[in-house]
Amino acid sequence: MVSTVTSTTVTTVTLFGITALLGIAAALMLISYLVVKEMLSASSSQRLRLVSQRLNAAIVPLLLVFATLVGSKVADVLG
Repeated sequence: MVSTVTSTTVTTVTLFGITALLGIAAALMLISYLVVKEMLSASSSQRLRLVSQRLNAAIVPLLLVFATLVGSKVADVLG
């Protein structure tokens, strides 16, 4: 019984550590993509502006992940 509880506790702590790390990585990627998108959209080159528009394919899913992370943290604080 004790080994099962200890094993479950270790697994849970490890899982939450990995989740936090992935959340931080997703937030940093989102910030970097948004910065690159703004820099490319300010360019006078049509090709670079097209690349800026194509970055939305990566930004939208990361925005959804970020919104889920924020919603989860808000739910933890309120609940």
